[in-house]
Amino acid sequence: MSDIPIAAEQEPGTTVTILEPGAGSGAVRRTVLPGGLRIVTEAVPGVRSTAFGISATTGSRDEDGEHAGSAHFLEHLLFKGTATRDALAISAELDGVGANHNAYTTKEQTTYHAKVLDRDLPLAVDVVSDMVANSTLPPDEVETERGVILEEIAMYEDEPGDLVHDVFAAHYFGDSDLGRSELGTNDTIKALPRERILEQYRECYTPDRLVVTAAGNLDHDHVVRLVGDAFAGPLAAARPETRAAAPRIGGEAAPTHPGTVVVRRETEQAHLLLGVPGVARNDERWYAMRVLSTVLGAGMSSRLFQEVREKRGLAYSVYSFAPSYAETGVFQVYAGCLPEKADEALAVIRGELARAAVDGVTEEELVRAKGQIAGSWVLGAESTNARMGRLTVHELSYPHHFSLDEDLALFDAVTDADVTSVAADLLGGPETLAVIGPFASDREF
Repeated sequence: MSDIPIAAEQEPGTTVTILEPGAGSGAVRRTVLPGGLRIVTEAVPGVRSTAFGISATTGSRDEDGEHAGSAHFLEHLLFKGTATRDALAISAELDGVGANHNAYTTKEQTTYHAKVLDRDLPLAVDVVSDMVANSTLPPDEVETERGVILEEIAMYEDEPGDLVHDVFAAHYFGDSDLGRSELGTNDTIKALPRERILEQYRECYTPDRLVVTAAGNLDHDHVVRLVGDAFAGPLAAARPETRAAAPRIGGEAAPTHPGTVVVRRETEQAHLLLGVPGVARNDERWYAMRVLSTVLGAGMSSRLFQEVREKRGLAYSVYSFAPSYAETGVFQVYAGCLPEKADEALAVIRGELARAAVDGVTEEELVRAKGQIAGSWVLGAESTNARMGRLTVHELSYPHHFSLDEDLALFDAVTDADVTSVAADLLGGPETLAVIGPFASDREF
């Protein structure tokens, strides 16, 4: 495991090597520029692409009431024009080199990225950096994008299999920051004036709160020069001694709320999302929890797939997953089934969770889950986009960068006793259930 200090402890104007080539990783280096802007790259020899991204260390959970919805609004607006490019120029320059470019907002970050041929990296750095550093948030585009975002929310709400996740989070986390939708709501987007969006932009897109990541056929020092030139204005305005923001680690978890919430919709399927308290992403039990989730609900050989779908035909889709945040997490199971089968499906799911809480997992299941995780992680990490995203997540959310081999070794070290222990700790916890379907709001499940 890397013992290199986090970026907040690194002197501005210095470069460190985080990971040497090998161990499932290319050479990973970090430079912190005067002003706190950090640049983290992974050199991947033998490929012809480079993925480049810039992430703000803020997401929907960082908004206050006056700025609710602004993180996602900014994700849209930064494509709409700078002092030297309008929206068409931004799109045309990236499209002109076949770039795969987009942006996304999560509860904890907002990321803008482009994957290009290695020879086109200077253009990608220039355009994406210009968007992030020099956006003008054109007033007419604010109103246009307000309509686009409202359409996006409407589309999302027409997908109950997606919406049930927001219904669950709003009930489970309540009024805390993790209970907010990343998209915003109809009310917050309609009410958000441009000046509040501009305030969020000026506060959250300063150099010290941005992380630049790139992976592929690249030279670190060349990327640093390109980024330094592209951010010349913001860096000149920053205090040279400013350090990079610290990663989001730990904190006090907000109270959570067990119980059942039912949203009546005349849907053909019932959408069920059952959850119990999980673990934070830096909890030492995280790897055992991931193995447990794989045994229970990842793939066609998992317990839930076999019991709910294969043996009883109660659902087409059933799976488990375990999102983790800086200070907390949730262990969840989703199932989509015919409304008349909802009670039976839930009974089987609850039965499988209870069985795992008491008996843990078998040695055969443990070995299969580790192999499944190793295969999916290695195959997923072979794209430069995935490697760039991995750098971003490590830089924003962990005290260390892990090589792929270090991660796999931590999974390999998980024992059946570890999984049995985490199953007993988590699966007997207070239960929260979100349901969307043709049911009365006071329906009991």
